[in-house]
Amino acid sequence: MGPWDVEQVLALASDPASAKAGQAQARVAKWSEAGSSEGALWGYCQGSGKSPYQTSVDLSGPAFKCTCPSRKFPCKHSLGLMLLWAAGGLPATEEPEWVDKWLAERSSRAEKAAERAEKKPGEVADPLAAQARASRRADRVSAGMAELESWLDDQVRRGLSGFEQRGYEELSRLAARMVDAQAPGVAGAVRRAAGVVGRGHGWPGELLEELALIHLTVSAHGRLAELPPSMAETVQTRIGWTVETARVQAEGEKVEDDWLVLGRVVEPDDRLTVRRLWLRGATTGRLALILAFAPAGRRLDPLPARPGEVVPAVLSFYPGALPLRALLTQTAPRLPGTKPSGLSTHQALAAYVESLTADPWNERWPLVLQDVRPARNGSTWALVDADGALEVLPTFDPWKLLAVSAGAPVTVAGEWNRAGFRPMTAWDADRPVMV
Repeated sequence: MGPWDVEQVLALASDPASAKAGQAQARVAKWSEAGSSEGALWGYCQGSGKSPYQTSVDLSGPAFKCTCPSRKFPCKHSLGLMLLWAAGGLPATEEPEWVDKWLAERSSRAEKAAERAEKKPGEVADPLAAQARASRRADRVSAGMAELESWLDDQVRRGLSGFEQRGYEELSRLAARMVDAQAPGVAGAVRRAAGVVGRGHGWPGELLEELALIHLTVSAHGRLAELPPSMAETVQTRIGWTVETARVQAEGEKVEDDWLVLGRVVEPDDRLTVRRLWLRGATTGRLALILAFAPAGRRLDPLPARPGEVVPAVLSFYPGALPLRALLTQTAPRLPGTKPSGLSTHQALAAYVESLTADPWNERWPLVLQDVRPARNGSTWALVDADGALEVLPTFDPWKLLAVSAGAPVTVAGEWNRAGFRPMTAWDADRPVMV
């Protein structure tokens, strides 16, 4: 495998600071016993301590291993080693024993993962053991839900007086307890509630809204057996139970259509990058969400098409009361698209409200707004038409959208949540522009 170029290596950095720090490590004088092979890089980098850091890179991933205490991935030493390799500064030699051992362990794990992937949909190596694990987890979840319900009841009796001082700590403790109870979805909801405490003048109202949704989850969990199957699936997902990809591919609702890519949102953090790709069927009008994940420092899978293009495909939808998430199970070559039809701001909000009647926990909803103009809304921005306005997220940079609009009405596709509207794509005539 030939060396990467510098731009490819720097693209792996989790943030600009990591890229700059990695460049500082890309000096031959910093490294000892460094080398490269067809599949790996390695070396010892002298840091501030007595012992140098042992760094290795598996180029097939790439994957990284370093004995430094950094929590970034890849760390600056891994980036520096790759930059040194890109510049031709690493000699080609045999892999030392410690690198060979690490690569062998990774290969073994990959083989086991491949064996698991070869199983037929729904096949379990030990059904009795799997059933026992599921039963134990269900017991833990039930215990966690009971504890959370008791805490919520206490808040109703006590009120929110003094909550600004004690609330964050209590909610953080509860979130950790939900993780222990193997209910990660509920843990995330509790953490969101903790983040609201004391934030802005209207935080008590926002907190009540978050706690009401948590209480709804707890109540629904206690009535799972009485709920329609689709709603029970939704509740289980909100609690944190996952649906296996193999099950979706085998049993999920299949919808064939020409899918217009409305837009995409990428949200990176220190541990995981998430990409949401929103689609709309040309014939069915069906909305779909394709999720992609990648560990920090790893690249996301390529897009099946760019925003504004059409993908002729079959989608398999995950189960639920409001089935949005889907898998792309069969696809044909992408095609150029045209400007989509859209809704007024009033119609768009009505569509979101209707989605909540099916799934009250629905956090995001794709909207296509027609004939809207960006306009000032105090210190923020909004998209306005004759019917009204939709407030844009305060963090959105409006200037690219303003350049596309130039004061004229445009069609805009975006993602709506309770915090506001996030524009994704605008159309200049039939030309899509990612904003």
